Amino acid sequence: MKQRFYLVLAALALAAAPALAQTTPAVIPDPAPPATPDPLWHKSIKTGLGLNEALLSTNWRGGGVNTIGFNASFNARANRKSGLHSFDNEADFLFAFSQTRGLGYRKGQDRLYLDTKYGRALTERWDMFLSLNLLSQFAPGYKYDTDAAGNDRAQLTSDSFAPAFITAAYGFEYHPATYFHLRLSPFAPRLTVVNRVERFTAALGDKPYGVNPGHSTRFEVLAAQVLAEFDKNISPNVNLKARYVLFANYEHLNFQEIDHRLDVSLTAKVGKYVNVALNGIALYDYDQDHGVQYSQGLTIGVAYAIKNYADAKK
Repeated sequence: MKQRFYLVLAALALAAAPALAQTTPAVIPDPAPPATPDPLWHKSIKTGLGLNEALLSTNWRGGGVNTIGFNASFNARANRKSGLHSFDNEADFLFAFSQTRGLGYRKGQDRLYLDTKYGRALTERWDMFLSLNLLSQFAPGYKYDTDAAGNDRAQLTSDSFAPAFITAAYGFEYHPATYFHLRLSPFAPRLTVVNRVERFTAALGDKPYGVNPGHSTRFEVLAAQVLAEFDKNISPNVNLKARYVLFANYEHLNFQEIDHRLDVSLTAKVGKYVNVALNGIALYDYDQDHGVQYSQGLTIGVAYAIKNYADAKK
């Protein structure tokens, strides 16, 4: 009797199994979110503002003077790559000044740089390119010294777009990584613009920036240029950006008359919007001065950066 009871239970369980299987809902995985399309133009903006100040009472015995300083930087890029073709654009600005009691206004750093480039890929790491760039400054610059009578004087040495260097370069670009590229331009004619050049002869001599008095331009057709750029986060909160430019005129091709310029910026993020920036410029231009010129600035300020793309995975 018991055996018959167990057989009936087994039969009922076997009969109910298909029904249970049919009523159990199937688990359907959620659909994967659609991939974000890569924008046609890779755009980025970096800005920074800094302020430094010292305020002393009139009876401060430790010495010193009241001073206030301000600096601003701006860098914007818009790059596009389509098949073998690429189009890169950059605007890079830097300006700093200080106001010191007893001395007045003094400009510190001043840079206006615009660059546009078209490239066509030859291999994975080499492009053939042509580019056009402009290097100048925003505000007047002065040389501060004393005259024969010992009086302080300020002599004008530069002004907005005086000088301005406009260079068209043709050649080959090597880009082994996203953060570094090297342009080799065997043909890079350059136009030097100095409006009203006679304003600068008292401080700079008979041919300011290589431009003859009575003229406003100097055209160097047979010339070569080398440009190298490095822009990388060397740690999660520290960025190093450097640009080196060599310019050589074939008509005066000797080591002494080859121009060199190096711009370096080291930026460290202290917080979300606070950073510390060290900027430096080293310049050798035989037409300006026979020695090396340099400029350096250290600031603490606020910074903001935005871009519409994600960095490529390494």
